[in-house]
Amino acid sequence: MSQDNKKVAFVTGGNRGIGYELVKQLALKDFKVILVSRDPNMGHEAAQKLKESDLDVSFVMMDVDDQESIRQAAITVNERYGRLDVLINNAGVYLDEYKRLLTMDPSILEKTMATNFFGAYHVIHSFIPLMEKQGYGRIINVSSEIGAMREMSVQGTGTYKLSKLALNGLTQLVAAEIKGDIKINAVCPGWVSSDMGGPSAPRTPKQAAESILWLATIGTEGPNGGFFRDRKPIDW
Repeated sequence: MSQDNKKVAFVTGGNRGIGYELVKQLALKDFKVILVSRDPNMGHEAAQKLKESDLDVSFVMMDVDDQESIRQAAITVNERYGRLDVLINNAGVYLDEYKRLLTMDPSILEKTMATNFFGAYHVIHSFIPLMEKQGYGRIINVSSEIGAMREMSVQGTGTYKLSKLALNGLTQLVAAEIKGDIKINAVCPGWVSSDMGGPSAPRTPKQAAESILWLATIGTEGPNGGFFRDRKPIDW
C-alpha cells in the first residue's frame, strides 16, 4: 500500500502495556500509527523502539486530562496526516484501594472520571471531525466488564466501575449520533498483565489486543455501539 493510502491510527496510553502492543500490531497491519503518551520521554523511547523494527510509528504527546493538550494533538494530526481512520481510547487509571465509595476521598472519584470518562469524551469530540471529513472511522473505547450495570450492585472498586459504566454509556450515545461508515464500540480486554493489572494477571497484552484489533479493522457490516470481550458481546 502506498504511503498516501495507508490508514492512520491513534492510540492513547501507547507507551506501555496494551497500548504499546496495539501500536505494534496495527503497524504490522500496515497502519501509520501515532503512539500517544503524556510522558514525552517514555513516549519517544517507545516509538523509537518500534521504529527500529522498521514500523511506521510516530509519537505525539497528549494528556487526556488536559483539554488544550487534546485540542493541540488534533491539530497536529490534521496537519501531519489530514485524516484519522482508527482512534483507540486506551489511556486510563485505576486508583481504587477497595475502599467504600462514600467514605473514600472524593478526589479519587473525580480523578478517575476525569481520565477514564471525560478524557475519552474530549478525545472523541476533538478527533471525530477528522473521521467525519472522510466519512469513515473506527473508535474503540477500552472499557471493563465490571462497568456493566449488573456490577453496580456489588461493592468494591466503585470509582473504576462508575467510570467504565459512564464510558459504556458514552459509547452507545455516540453510536446513535454518528453518520457514515463511522463505528464506535467498547471492549473489555480482561485482566491483563501490565502496570495496571499486575504481574499475576492471566492474560498477555497481545491476547488483550486481539478483540480491539478486530474492531479497528471491521468492515461496513461490523457492529456499532456494542460491548465485547474476545469478540463476543457483553450485556451492558
